[in-house]
Amino acid sequence: MRIGEIAALVGVTSRAVRHYHHIGLLPEPARRANGYRAYTVRDAVLLARIRRLTEIGLSLDEVRDVLADDAGREPAEVLGELDADLARQEREIRERRRVLAALLEAPPASDGPLSPGLAALLEGAPATGSPAAAKDREHLALLDAAGGGSGAEVYAALRPLAEDPGVAALYERLDELAGAGADDPRIAPLAADLAAAVPDEALAVIPEGASLTTGVGRALLDDYPPAQREVVRLAMEAMTERLRGAQRRSS
Repeated sequence: MRIGEIAALVGVTSRAVRHYHHIGLLPEPARRANGYRAYTVRDAVLLARIRRLTEIGLSLDEVRDVLADDAGREPAEVLGELDADLARQEREIRERRRVLAALLEAPPASDGPLSPGLAALLEGAPATGSPAAAKDREHLALLDAAGGGSGAEVYAALRPLAEDPGVAALYERLDELAGAGADDPRIAPLAADLAAAVPDEALAVIPEGASLTTGVGRALLDDYPPAQREVVRLAMEAMTERLRGAQRRSS
């Protein structure tokens, strides 16, 4: 194969091939009597490997390290790995298109585009004019967007809580604390009731390492006024301790 043929086969430009030669990433093959390089299947396999590694975000120096580890492997083995990687990408693309189709079919929401899981969760929740409930919706929509709609399991576990009519009373109690101080005596009882209302199934699917003390969690917590912030913090602490206790009993 000539340089244009191998470039077309792998899906890169001839200029890229020459660049890989220049930096020593792709060994330059022997030239024929007419001066043209003669590429083999092994060269194509190596070039395809370079392309795949750069596409997943590796720098050329990192690609060089990976290729050094792959030295001596048979072309068929590397091609099989590339094929498996392409199959994984196809599955991910199909899943993204499925979520996109569901978003396109869903009615417009004031919260903006929501994943199917969160849309179903909010749809089943009783209607309420509670400001605290509206803030919860905003926070969930933000986390949903940041996570690419990856919390379907969490949303499913929260459905019983969202559909519980008793939750409205908890939101009302939280609303009453909007202007209160962080030492209000109503804080601790409400925090305990909020923590108790969350089902064990929901706690079990909370991502490991999730925290309200750092990063996005801290920002969400700071979005509440003092008394409400203390309620949410204490409730999260109680739920975390409950989850750890369940994990200790099961181990």
